[in-house]
Amino acid sequence: MIDGLIAGRLIGDPEQRQGKGDSSYVVARVRAQSSEGEPLMVNLIAFDEVPCSVLLALRDGDSLAAAGHLNPKVWTDKQGNTKPALDLVAHRVVSTGAGNLGR
Repeated sequence: MIDGLIAGRLIGDPEQRQGKGDSSYVVARVRAQSSEGEPLMVNLIAFDEVPCSVLLALRDGDSLAAAGHLNPKVWTDKQGNTKPALDLVAHRVVSTGAGNLGR
């Protein structure tokens, strides 16, 4: 497992979803940049109450930083080009828009 920190802008609004039983979680997509300046898509998921609340206060285009467990992947765009991506299980989320820290 890789612990990491990403920063970027939301692509679309975060969505709250229902898990099994009474559990809920929030998913979001973030556009970050690699060290070479290339766009990098990050699929973000949060299960804990505070990071979920922070995410739900944000909207498309808002800036944020998130820390958690990273899983690198590759995806294929409409033209058939493979591109890097990350899945992040967020334990903390920070945004100037929400004005607080999720733990």
